[in-house]
Amino acid sequence: MKKLKLVISDLHLSAGKTLEDGSTNTLEEFFYDQKFKEFLHFYTTGEYKDHEVELIINGDFLNFIQMDYRGHHLTVITEPICLEKIQRIINGHKVFFDALRDFASDPKHSVTYVVGNHDQAMLWKKTREYLNEVIQSEINYKNIVYYFDGVHIEHGHMYEAANRINPKKFFLKKNLPEPILNLPFGSHFFIEFVMKLKFKDPHVDKVRPFSSFIRWALFFDFRFSIKAILSLFKYFVLAAVKPSPHRGWTAKQLLKIFIEGAIFPDLSYAAKKILGDDRVQTVIFGHTHVYEYRQWGKKEYFNTGTWTEVTSLDKSSLGKITKLTYVLLEYIETTEKTTNEENEEVEIKKYIPRGRLKEWRRYHRIEEDIVIT
Repeated sequence: MKKLKLVISDLHLSAGKTLEDGSTNTLEEFFYDQKFKEFLHFYTTGEYKDHEVELIINGDFLNFIQMDYRGHHLTVITEPICLEKIQRIINGHKVFFDALRDFASDPKHSVTYVVGNHDQAMLWKKTREYLNEVIQSEINYKNIVYYFDGVHIEHGHMYEAANRINPKKFFLKKNLPEPILNLPFGSHFFIEFVMKLKFKDPHVDKVRPFSSFIRWALFFDFRFSIKAILSLFKYFVLAAVKPSPHRGWTAKQLLKIFIEGAIFPDLSYAAKKILGDDRVQTVIFGHTHVYEYRQWGKKEYFNTGTWTEVTSLDKSSLGKITKLTYVLLEYIETTEKTTNEENEEVEIKKYIPRGRLKEWRRYHRIEEDIVIT
């Protein structure tokens, strides 16, 4: 049976574009439920009807840290809180999850979920069980890395000091009434600092490159920028001197984060290092929201980008950009020479994955709603 794998990341599903009270959810970032349904339909019908298809969701699929819990944005996050949040996300994206359930209902299809930094809540047992129940299938969950057939897939946050989680301590329990997520500094920073800015400017975290955004903001919105910089300095000072059982980082780690200063890192250096392993031929990351392809000899690095809006201040791509990018892994037949037990040279057939960075251009639609945030 022919087989292929579809790798997507950074969809950032939240509670839907319309909240329970009928108001617009200005913090929703994913508006492509119908297009996702068409995406799965395309790769499970026609020439792909009889293929074995695996959907690999490479982190930041569900945007837990940007969601409120009963009107509050919390950094003390328990399992029941996460369970309530995932229920709201699924209710807000019915078309999306119906399509995912239909996809998973075919025994030739499977779903793998690699956890990122925005959906760290999927480390809990009950959130995993609930999502399995929704799509009526057993998802293959991977906490950090998914490796197969020479392909290394990882969200990418582990190579950024601010968002790196402790793989030996996913939860904090000491001196607490119940376990909570051991959020990295980046998640605390996003919830406690960036979210306040997003209520004033919802696009503040969607601008690339960030260094250009700082220069632009200082020139065009000087007052807002200076207030934000002073607040940022105050936040770092308090984070360093104010101990809390809800925080899992040390002052030394915070200093490293401050020095690194990689808010939107280039992960190609980490990919090249991983590709130094002879067993690895392909590395696929997400996290940066910038699609990318690099090649070193016969080894390849892909970044799947994001299905959310990005505002580019780069002169080569100035303006708002939305590209539904993904990596398609198809297995191709190759032959390899080896020796048998009689020391004779023989050729054996092998099927190896080959990746391509692609953009889903959607089925033709005459009209559709314009999303205004």
